[in-house]
Amino acid sequence: MSTTTSGAAEVELAIGGMTCASCAARVEKKLNRMDGVEATVNYATEKARVTFREDISVADLIATVEATGYTAREPEPVRPAAEPGGAPAAEEADDLRPLRQRLTTAVVLAVPVIAMAMVPALQFTYWQWLSLTLAAPVVTYAAWPFHRAAWTNARHGAATMDTLISVGTAAAFLWSLWALFFGSAGTPGMTHPFGLTIARSDGAGNIYLEAAAGVTAFILAGRYFEARSKRRAGAALKALLELGAKEVTVLRGAREVLVPVAELKAGDRFLVRPGEKIATDGKVVEGSSAVDASMLTGESVPVEVGVGDGVTGATLNAGGRLVVEATRVGADTQLARMAKLVEDAQNGKAAAQRLADRISGVFVPVVIALALGTLGFWLGNGAGLTAAFTAAVAVLIIACPCALGLATPTALMVGTGRGAQLGILIKGPEVLESTRKVDTIVLDKTGTVTTGRMTLLAVHTAEGTAATDVLRLAGALEHSSEHPIAQAVAAGAAARVGTLPAPEDFANVPGLGVQGVVDGHAVLVGREQLLAEWAMSLPDDLRRAKETAEAAGRTAIAVAWDGEARAVLEVADAVKETSPEAIRRLRALGLTPVLLTGDNRAVAEAVAAEVGIEPEHVIAEVLPQDKVDVVKRLQGEGRSVAMVGDGVNDAAALAQADLGLAMGTGTDAAIEAGDVTLVRGDLRVAADAIRLARRTLGTIRSNLFWAFAYNVAALPLAAAGLLNPMIAGAAMAFSSVFVVGNSLRLRGFQAADR
Repeated sequence: MSTTTSGAAEVELAIGGMTCASCAARVEKKLNRMDGVEATVNYATEKARVTFREDISVADLIATVEATGYTAREPEPVRPAAEPGGAPAAEEADDLRPLRQRLTTAVVLAVPVIAMAMVPALQFTYWQWLSLTLAAPVVTYAAWPFHRAAWTNARHGAATMDTLISVGTAAAFLWSLWALFFGSAGTPGMTHPFGLTIARSDGAGNIYLEAAAGVTAFILAGRYFEARSKRRAGAALKALLELGAKEVTVLRGAREVLVPVAELKAGDRFLVRPGEKIATDGKVVEGSSAVDASMLTGESVPVEVGVGDGVTGATLNAGGRLVVEATRVGADTQLARMAKLVEDAQNGKAAAQRLADRISGVFVPVVIALALGTLGFWLGNGAGLTAAFTAAVAVLIIACPCALGLATPTALMVGTGRGAQLGILIKGPEVLESTRKVDTIVLDKTGTVTTGRMTLLAVHTAEGTAATDVLRLAGALEHSSEHPIAQAVAAGAAARVGTLPAPEDFANVPGLGVQGVVDGHAVLVGREQLLAEWAMSLPDDLRRAKETAEAAGRTAIAVAWDGEARAVLEVADAVKETSPEAIRRLRALGLTPVLLTGDNRAVAEAVAAEVGIEPEHVIAEVLPQDKVDVVKRLQGEGRSVAMVGDGVNDAAALAQADLGLAMGTGTDAAIEAGDVTLVRGDLRVAADAIRLARRTLGTIRSNLFWAFAYNVAALPLAAAGLLNPMIAGAAMAFSSVFVVGNSLRLRGFQAADR
């Protein structure tokens, strides 16, 4: 999967053969040594993202990776299991089978070896030879991946974590062979007491088969659970793809043809029956229905759609029969773009992860040097070959930087995956770093804090006039007009009084309003000037209502019939019901909300007062091209700025902000410019997104702390001869499992309104 932009190309490669973070660091270093190449390699996803000059071929990149001792290929597009060409679930499950088989072998055979070494009562006359028989398959067959990787690395002049495991287990096993065949350890009746400290002796009577077998079993267990966690953490991407329909009924003239979704083309018209999933993004050309989009947006209330309305692929038709014209297919659909955002985020690297990778890259040679130094120190101090050798092997085993390499990618994958389930799409790991520093959040008014469409908010009637009569007559007349304000009145009237009568003699009066006859009444709806032309004026109470509405930035519409002014209607872009609560939640996170709009100040301050933003934090009458300057000015004041917007005119400001949050209900330009996409048009999700990002970053930091602390604390103990190699291996494997488990806690993150 490769793309080309402005003289540079980008490709994503699937890397095979990596067994630890050191492997990833090594591949990345080798690729970056190529002139004109920038690469990041992620151990958790086993992928490399490479940007390179156009005169370099993908084959050159693959050859470089293979020369390093690993495999590389362009990955196949991820497809649902049921889609033609998609891998069946059983086949996917086989990915873990070889590792599971080796783990099972290691555990079954290592347990009795460890038991006999630890419990003197089990050490019968020839117990040591049974231990050798059981341990041999563990150190050879079960540990073979470690030995193979170590040999490959050695041929390329490198050392990785597998080198540590292979050297440590092989050394323990070979020492035991020497002690059994050439020392006194093979003597019938030999006993071998177990202890946490090293008992110094000449070594001829000591065997470390339990260390070789136990370390292999512990590390294989850690690798197996790591592999499972990577699959579980990345499950959000597969779940997103599984949401889509698999087949679609396409209309070919008068015929209905059932075809796979992959064959659907833009412009095709397809049928969606009640209860079926909508196959792809499109526009309704026939019928009306309620569409359940909860699987994509988390919004529980179905959305009413009719002719001309857009619908999204993978949503459920909960009502009537629809005919939809496909507008986006394949990788262009919202579902596919959501999946790509999740995958992109999981493939990226945060600054903390780059630090961990650099440390892992130099860690192995340092540890091998430390092990040799430990061996030499104990030998030089007369501790005996056994004590010196055991301490050196413990250093090799306990130093494996598994937890260090997994600290960031596992937390990032789980966090971004959970976000996708909640309708929060985090584009990249660097976004997490931004959320920690943000202290100001700039909110675009229209479509973000408000609904973005005109709505009938209030009806003020003259004495003796019923509101239902006003709505029925004015709504019927406005229904025939295409003006957005007229449509708002008609929609509000229909929602409150039901079916509207048909008008007669309808006429549009340019710039003033509309007139016509409804139910035998001559009706005028529009500006006050329209009434004045018919020698009518507003009574004092309606005039005051009109002036109050206009002072609040709302549009006031006069209604008259049969020669008398009867009512004033208020129309405005309504504040979303959830916006005041969202502002409270953002404040609770330590953020200062700022309202930004191109509307006049009266409108802006009225909206700000309704949602709880102070007048001094309202920036109004801003031209679209000047929004980015507002963000720059705030940044110039020393603030770290987040921006929430949904329109094309917000795109530059979203890109300029330290953290850009784009409403998924908005335009493509805004979504592309933002760092985080909020699938639902609910501002409360912005607070959830910042909470989730901060929680994920906190998990990464705690993972890195414990990984560093573990190595810093354990290495001196091992070098001092205070840790048995088997205990060291168990502790090392536990540190990796701890990191994975800590990361998986993010799966329990809940939105505040759930």
